Amino acid sequence: MLATEDRLELIQACRDGERDAFRVLFDTHRDRVYSIALHYAGDSSAAMDITQDVFVKLFAAIGSFRGAAGAASFDSWLYRLTVNACMDHRRRGRRLVPLPDLPLLDRFLFRTHPAPPAELAAERAETYARIRDAVSRLPADLRIAVVLRYTEGLSYEEIAAATGAPMGTVASRLNRAHKLLARTLGDLAPPALENEQ
Repeated sequence: MLATEDRLELIQACRDGERDAFRVLFDTHRDRVYSIALHYAGDSSAAMDITQDVFVKLFAAIGSFRGAAGAASFDSWLYRLTVNACMDHRRRGRRLVPLPDLPLLDRFLFRTHPAPPAELAAERAETYARIRDAVSRLPADLRIAVVLRYTEGLSYEEIAAATGAPMGTVASRLNRAHKLLARTLGDLAPPALENEQ
């Protein structure tokens, strides 16, 4: 990741229309955008489409970006573009497939387990499949909140900035998602999904 001063210079160079700066900006942020899109859409082809949409919109609008707070506001703007592209993708009626693994969910689901490693691996694979299926069935607004929270590790405040929803709405969406997931996945080990900030 680039230092804050370098990122601000890069953003300014993009505003000035420097093609090399666009390439560096794309290379710096594409993996993060793709990761969110993949966890939301559950399909690499759809994730690539969403990622492309995000960067087309970003490059078209970067001249109007007025991030006084610098790199942090750029990150919020990029998350916002990504969330909007995910929602647009869904609204266009493209089929969503089950999510790939959600890496941060390990901390909720697995305690010390006496089973041999092969059995534990099989148990985890089955559990992840159930989680992916359960998350893929959440309504779009709850699903994107879960993806941003548990794949990107965003705070409630950052999710609010990315989605344009008040923090109370973010908390409510995550709470509803936790309850729906707890109903579906209630038999999984230790406390299902906890409400935290």
